[in-house]
Amino acid sequence: MTSPSYDTQNIFAKILRGELPSETVYEDENTVVIMDIMPRADGHVLVLPKNGSRNILDIEPTDLTNVIMTAQKMARILKEAFSADGITIHQFNEGAGGQMVFHTHFHVIPRTEGVPLQPHTGEMADSEILKANAEKIRSTIAAQV
Repeated sequence: MTSPSYDTQNIFAKILRGELPSETVYEDENTVVIMDIMPRADGHVLVLPKNGSRNILDIEPTDLTNVIMTAQKMARILKEAFSADGITIHQFNEGAGGQMVFHTHFHVIPRTEGVPLQPHTGEMADSEILKANAEKIRSTIAAQV
């Protein structure tokens, strides 16, 4: 059975090309980190490889290495920026696995003991809250440089 091909018109591909806006908090030569517009907790970010792939089933090994290294970096930054007790990392593959946007991405979510994840409602968060959380992340990154 063959996998579907990568759709260059998916929302993350459009964000990476600058065709759609995003609240970017980090970028290097291989990855981009943006705020999730439907966060399940304050500080919820998405780590995207710049090269196109649908998911972990077809991503090139070097792209996977780069994206997971950035996810680790962001986990450390978010833990500090949000005084988090822990970090949840989600990565979904194909529709049956919960994937909704078919560009490889990792969710990195700061967690506080006793506070459940907010449900995925499909509604966008207040842009001012997203911007404030993005600035908190950028400030933490800047303080580490």
